[in-house]
Amino acid sequence: MSIDWWTIGLQAINVLILVWLLGRYFWRPVADIIAKRQAAAKELLESARTRRDQADATLAEVVQLRATMAQQRADLLAKAQGEIEQMRAQHLLLAAQQAQAVLDAAQVELARRQAAAEHIWREHAAQLAVSIAQRLAARLDSAAVREAFLGWLLHDLRVLPEVTLQALARTGNADVISAMPLDAVEQAHHAEQIGAALGTPMALTFSTDPALIAGLELHSAHLVVNNSWRADLARILEDLGDVEHA
Repeated sequence: MSIDWWTIGLQAINVLILVWLLGRYFWRPVADIIAKRQAAAKELLESARTRRDQADATLAEVVQLRATMAQQRADLLAKAQGEIEQMRAQHLLLAAQQAQAVLDAAQVELARRQAAAEHIWREHAAQLAVSIAQRLAARLDSAAVREAFLGWLLHDLRVLPEVTLQALARTGNADVISAMPLDAVEQAHHAEQIGAALGTPMALTFSTDPALIAGLELHSAHLVVNNSWRADLARILEDLGDVEHA
């Protein structure tokens, strides 16, 4: 078998020409296109990566904003709850103060009414006592009643302190007030007895006051000796008032 070197040479030349043509007009443009496509793809990837980073940053800001808003909401709710509790406490305190004020006013009004009722009762009691005393005085013998009250007055004068007696003696005069009029004889008798009880004569002025009901009273510049049913009734009513308030 013989080898045709010319044919092989021509085929080799054809192959080289084909390779040169492919390298010049096919592979180089294709490589350029591939390079451009790779560069575009890389640019797209970089842009996508940048946008992803921007999206992640935006998402982080959104998450942070939501957390901040949630904290602000919690703070606002806590503040509102505190203000509500404070207002509630203030309203309760105000209601308690108003209730206490109403209770105090009611107690004051009750005390006023009780005092008014006690005053009315004491007035009625005083009027009843005066009426009873006047009826009793009217039933008794006038002279005997006057003599009895004179005796009580003399007793009160005899037990006066020495200093009071000296001051009364220096004054030298006094008023004798009786519930019933005294005639001249009775006035002289009373003046004699009173002077004896005081240990010194006195210039006495006699007058009448029916409000005494019965009895005698001695009035001077430094001394008042109450010896009448009016004074006794006043002391009784005062004692009743002290018992009620005890």
